[in-house]
Amino acid sequence: MASSQDVHVRICGQEIIKYDLEIKALIQDIRECPGPQSVLMDFNSKVKEKLNQLRLRIQNMEQMAKEQDRETDKQAILSETESHRRQNLSNQTAWRKANLACKLSIDNLEKDQLLNGGDSTVRQRKATKESLVQTSGDITESLMSISRMMAQSVSQSEETIGTLATSSRTVLETDEEFKSMTGTIHLGRKLISKYNRRELTDKLLIFLAVALFLATVLYILKKRLFPFI
Repeated sequence: MASSQDVHVRICGQEIIKYDLEIKALIQDIRECPGPQSVLMDFNSKVKEKLNQLRLRIQNMEQMAKEQDRETDKQAILSETESHRRQNLSNQTAWRKANLACKLSIDNLEKDQLLNGGDSTVRQRKATKESLVQTSGDITESLMSISRMMAQSVSQSEETIGTLATSSRTVLETDEEFKSMTGTIHLGRKLISKYNRRELTDKLLIFLAVALFLATVLYILKKRLFPFI
């Protein structure tokens, strides 16, 4: 029966040592943890779990010591239990120190990132402001260019309107001249027609006069040459 108890004590001691080593490894991970807070919280959760398991094993070992038949075995196991308990307290102290160091490191890192981020934000705002100024200048220049183009277009339109007005006056004057010439031509036609009619009348009168003259001559000759007719 005593041999069976010794086996259980050794197994419990081995489990205590295993948990102790796992806790020390986790504490070292916490010391070296660069963050963020979520990673630190995950490590702390694992440490708490291992500490609870270790505390239960120490309590089991203490209970086994009380169940020993021989006082010497009992005292030896209690002494080992006390050693593990002190080691557990040491681990808890180291765990708290590692947490403080890690949190301080994370806080400093976050401050540096915040400052760097602030500088970056300032630079970004400055760059944005410069970009806006440049864009505003470009827009102003574009508006001035458009204004100049519109002024040139207005000037060209005024010149075109002036040219059209001059051309219109010229066309009107030419039309008046054509009308005047047309009136003159009509008058000339009338005069020519009248002259042609008068010339025809004159020719007819001359023809009649000549015919009358010839008839008179023939009549005189007839009377003188052929009086008996």
